[in-house]
Amino acid sequence: MHMKNDAADIFRQLAEGVGHSGSPRFYETMVERLAAILGVDHVLVADVTQLHQAETLAVWSDGNLLGNITYPLAGTPCETAFGRECCLYARDVQSRFPDDKLLYELGAESYLGRALYAADGALIGLLAVLKNSPMQMGELANEILQVAAAQAGAELGRQKAEQALRESEAVVRESERRLNTLLDHLPGMAYRCLNDRDWTMQLVSQGVETLTGYRPDELQDNRLTSFAALIHPNYQDKIFHEVQSAIANKRPYRVIYPLHHRDGGYRWMWEQGQAVLDEAGEIVCLEGFISDVTDQQESQRVQNAVVQVASTVTTQVGDGYFQQLIATLVKVLEADAGFIALLHTSPQGDENVYGQATTVSMVVEGAQREQYSFALRGSPSEQVVLEREAVMHNGPPLLLPGTLLPTRAWIGRRLDNANGDAIGVMMVFYRQPLTTNAFATSVLQILSTGAAAELERRRDHRHMHQLAYTDSTTGLPNRIRFMELLAQMWKEAHQGERGLSLLLLDIRRFKEVNDLHGHQVGDQLLVTVAERLAQISRSYGSLARLSGDEFALLVADATPSDIGNLVEQLRLVVKPPLHLERRVFHLDVSIGFAHYPQDVTEASELFNAASIALHHAKRREKSICPYTQTMRHALQRRQRMTERLSTAITEHQLELYFQPQVNLTSGRLTGAEALCRWYDAEWGWVSPCEFIPLAEERGLIRALGDWVLEKSAKQLITWRNQPGGGLPGRLSINISAQQFADPELSSHIAQLTSGVPPSAIALELTESDFMRDPDQAVNITHTMRQAGYSLSIDDFGTGYSSLSYLRRFAADALKIDISFVREMLENKNDRTIVQTIIAMAQALEMKTVAEGVETQEQARLLAEMGCNEAQGYWFGRPLPADEFAARWLAP
Repeated sequence: MHMKNDAADIFRQLAEGVGHSGSPRFYETMVERLAAILGVDHVLVADVTQLHQAETLAVWSDGNLLGNITYPLAGTPCETAFGRECCLYARDVQSRFPDDKLLYELGAESYLGRALYAADGALIGLLAVLKNSPMQMGELANEILQVAAAQAGAELGRQKAEQALRESEAVVRESERRLNTLLDHLPGMAYRCLNDRDWTMQLVSQGVETLTGYRPDELQDNRLTSFAALIHPNYQDKIFHEVQSAIANKRPYRVIYPLHHRDGGYRWMWEQGQAVLDEAGEIVCLEGFISDVTDQQESQRVQNAVVQVASTVTTQVGDGYFQQLIATLVKVLEADAGFIALLHTSPQGDENVYGQATTVSMVVEGAQREQYSFALRGSPSEQVVLEREAVMHNGPPLLLPGTLLPTRAWIGRRLDNANGDAIGVMMVFYRQPLTTNAFATSVLQILSTGAAAELERRRDHRHMHQLAYTDSTTGLPNRIRFMELLAQMWKEAHQGERGLSLLLLDIRRFKEVNDLHGHQVGDQLLVTVAERLAQISRSYGSLARLSGDEFALLVADATPSDIGNLVEQLRLVVKPPLHLERRVFHLDVSIGFAHYPQDVTEASELFNAASIALHHAKRREKSICPYTQTMRHALQRRQRMTERLSTAITEHQLELYFQPQVNLTSGRLTGAEALCRWYDAEWGWVSPCEFIPLAEERGLIRALGDWVLEKSAKQLITWRNQPGGGLPGRLSINISAQQFADPELSSHIAQLTSGVPPSAIALELTESDFMRDPDQAVNITHTMRQAGYSLSIDDFGTGYSSLSYLRRFAADALKIDISFVREMLENKNDRTIVQTIIAMAQALEMKTVAEGVETQEQARLLAEMGCNEAQGYWFGRPLPADEFAARWLAP
């Protein structure tokens, strides 16, 4: 599956697309983003109903949102996607499922589906991507779908939970209505009592023992205790006044209150009654019915508590959600403290083995507290994780983690992700022992699903943030994060009129280590260097890894002396030998740096200036370089020269000059060398020593080389058709290392020089270029030789070639470098080197050509040494084609 962006950008886009659950366009945004990120034609997310049907929540097709549809799952690829892994049909999906009309309407060729699961592991939906061509699923695509499926499942689960809560509220209301009707006719306890403060019982049904634990005879006439004494003290006066008010208004009374049971606990009672009057209208007694409504009352309390919490946190996300949730929860449950904590796996990394927990939000006695990490072992949270739900009614005094609050009781609920794995805990704590926990346990159980979903969403968001902004190898901020930090720190420096320095560091010869020893060793080296640099940089500023072996360090408000000391410390901390896999590496860094506002005025210019300084530092022996304006001017000239050279090649503004090559014995012309010359309308003559290396560096050398070959061939044909018969011998043409690396070079040259026989061309390659890849050079030289081209090793004596390779090269000639020829009359060593090269060539049956011969004495000595041919100012300067022909090719 083709990815249009890199991994960091992909996860950032996905995070932005699904970062806020509950929004009306959540699913529409998700399918649109997934289609763009994965490069597919269609994306849909659907709810799976109990009727084995799929009801789409959003459909993206060919760049547009379609209307939602309902379709049966039977006979479709979606029916096979209900597993924990992705279901992929890479091609021919229509032929596999011929009855699926949707596949035909969309024109899908391939299908990739993933099931959506609720927090309790139940299957609730599916996510599918389709393409009108075959597709393959890579690891990154799988991870993207996994994250998207988790987010979609969490959102769908949240919506279903909200729907279930609404339905539950309706059921509770209906239950209360039926219960009221039932209790009117089936009381748990019938009674007759006096209208006094003790509610002195005259007659009590047998149901009283179930309600209170006391027998009827123990309550009649207050023999053991009065009924009024069993009512919770906080309700006694309230109930008495409500009953008297109803009697005064000649209506029945209905009251609810907690009643003390003989076992020590309280039960909720629902009572309905009325006054019995005599003929004079005086109250004789009260008659009524009492039923135990503890379960209904607790259910209502739980429902009210959940509604109160939910209404408080509905608009919150992230940290705000957890802070508001735990604060409201502590208040509703009348607790002294509470927290939500995220679990961390053990340092050994064992799956599902947790070593620590960190509070995401903590409230103690009504106040928010900072995040706090604590060991899980031996804590109440450990018991909660192991048992899923745990309660301590009255334990030994325990200090709440990170506080001095002594607690005796606590209630906790484990928070699980969609796969059923523990990811956190939610707990409340009490100073005093608990007499009951049913209410609090029920509230925690209901709210744990939403808290777990938000905790997982937060963790996924942080994971995506880490992927987008953190370098996976070193753990340092990556280039994207660094550029944001640069803009932020520059803004602060600009507003505060302070300085800002940027140092760019490059590990010297790191590519050699990577190429020779592999990326695993290279990554270990990068990690070690990052750790060493961090030892110094953490007290100065912000360190980041930009790419490859390049690091960056931002330092605010530092003096030149501070930067000088920092640079030296960074170099010294990297230098100690590094031992990796029984090898020892000696490292060094190149450092370029620039300052704001001394050097530049903008953040982007600061990075550019430091990059220029680093470029110069890599070329210096000391490897340290501060930025100067001269560097920018030089770089601008090179950039401008690159543009003008590219235009010159394309528009044929270059010229070929030709320098004669003569036989040192006879003095006759034996050939010539084609030399490229460039006259620029603005700059005049540009030296080949400047523009040819630039062409090699900027990737123009192949185009330049092709132009020289093609132009040389045309010139040879022109000379051949003129009186005199053309150029005797061969025309030498320089080939760059980049051209020579082409295995198809022989056929490429033949195409460019069509109409010219290979015997008329001699190709020259410098000795150092031959030795870049000598084994490949051996193969190519033999191919060129078989094609009929002559090969010369240029600048011989400067490239440290091996004699064993020299013997294997299919070369015809060695060109003695000008540096040896220039000084050979005065310098004995140079003369010895020239003599040795000639002797070596003779032994290998190669011709020798001396370059840069400028005097008769040099020509004479070379001839005496046995050199075959020469070129240089003594024989003739390079000339344009017409002048060369007039001078050397005239009949």
